Amino acid sequence: MTSTDTAMKVEVPPDHIFVMFGATGDLAKRKILPGLFHLAVAGLLPKNYRVIGCSRQASALSDKEFRKRAYDAVCEFGSNKPEGDQWEAFEKNLSFAYAEEDGTGELVDAVTRAEKEMGGEVQRLFHLAVPPGVLLGIIEMLGATGLNENTKIICEKPFGVDLASARQLNAAIAECFDEAHVFRIDHFLGKESIDNILALRFANGLFEPIWNRNHISYVQIDVPETLSIEGRGAFFEETGTFRDMVVTHLLQVLAFVAMEQPISLDAKPLRDEIAKVFDSITPINPEHVIRGQYDGYLKETGVAPDSQVETFVALRADVENTRWKGVPFFLRTGKSMAQSRQVVTIGFKEPVMRMFPVDHMEGQRHGNELVADFADPGSIQTHFLAKQPGPEMRLAPAVMTFRYADSFQTANDLEAYEHLILEAMLGNQAFFTRSDGIERQWEIATPVLEHPPAVELYEPGSWGPVSIDRIVAPDRWSLPR
Repeated sequence: MTSTDTAMKVEVPPDHIFVMFGATGDLAKRKILPGLFHLAVAGLLPKNYRVIGCSRQASALSDKEFRKRAYDAVCEFGSNKPEGDQWEAFEKNLSFAYAEEDGTGELVDAVTRAEKEMGGEVQRLFHLAVPPGVLLGIIEMLGATGLNENTKIICEKPFGVDLASARQLNAAIAECFDEAHVFRIDHFLGKESIDNILALRFANGLFEPIWNRNHISYVQIDVPETLSIEGRGAFFEETGTFRDMVVTHLLQVLAFVAMEQPISLDAKPLRDEIAKVFDSITPINPEHVIRGQYDGYLKETGVAPDSQVETFVALRADVENTRWKGVPFFLRTGKSMAQSRQVVTIGFKEPVMRMFPVDHMEGQRHGNELVADFADPGSIQTHFLAKQPGPEMRLAPAVMTFRYADSFQTANDLEAYEHLILEAMLGNQAFFTRSDGIERQWEIATPVLEHPPAVELYEPGSWGPVSIDRIVAPDRWSLPR
């Protein structure tokens, strides 16, 4: 497959002031600052813009210090080198201001000054890259100071820590912002390969007719990570893997796999179909959940010596509607595991009449799977059985593979965060979660939060606790292959 030479025209946002709460944090360093610079290099930031970093007074930086921090972040994590005219143009638009929760500080004056300097109509976008416990205070401060006017906000995950806190946050946001201006971010939904799940199903008559309980035996969503908690003990003690990964990322991916075809990819019809999937998922039964903790977690800085916080989760979820009833959705994710992967596996039912011997393949997977790898740059594989060359009718596994890196130009691809920041500037909510969707996700999770199974130890570098096969039996996990 070759790429087209015809470039698509991409809409550029109107003039913006981008305010980044949590500007001294890890997310800003790894994703947001490098992402903003890549958007600038790609010509996708507004013609006129300002980026104002913000944090509490105790950790306030000067403009010069913030620019140095941004330079270092782009050097370490960016896809473009911070040099030449492009960096100089970007750097001059960076500044820093502190803000206290009572509204005092430099932020109001900094935003007002930037708007006067830019002139004309300027929109505001505030990225709240802060822990759940800090979010409510910032929302209330924005309303009290008038900074909520003509403003969109990006809220980081996890959005709350349970149903009650999510409802409290949604109520506070509704007092200060119209829902059309709220962007609850999940960077998994900004991935090209997640979008391609929709294209795979709805643009190809090969797959949509068999995307149902009559032909599919199981769905697995597997996101293991080799990284440990990386010094984020305090954050992890507040959230854990179930809140941090399952309630946000993995349930969202499940919804994209399971949704019905929307009438268009505009925000309302797309999110309506996603909401229907959430409504169809039964609250997760704690008996269908395994929680694990890697050996050594209790020695991490910021972790309680008797912590029961999980670093691993494997579970079964059920979608109770006509398309999916009886098809298990298996979700697995964890830290300090054998590989770092992001994979959706669709397991198809075997033919009713088994004509071909497969005894010599004992212990191997027998094909009949569609595997979407949504780790950047992403790929799609079809696993099937084919005849081995030779006089006997003997079968062997075979694979057909589509890879983004081999098929399309990638020089100007946007990383997930970059894609979603751009969509927020443009006001497109299609790949962001609505308030009702967030609350329903926490409802689905409530039984596990209220009655969590005991954590089981697992060895770093493994695939989780030894009991995980219980969740998928009589099937097996697609990873490892």
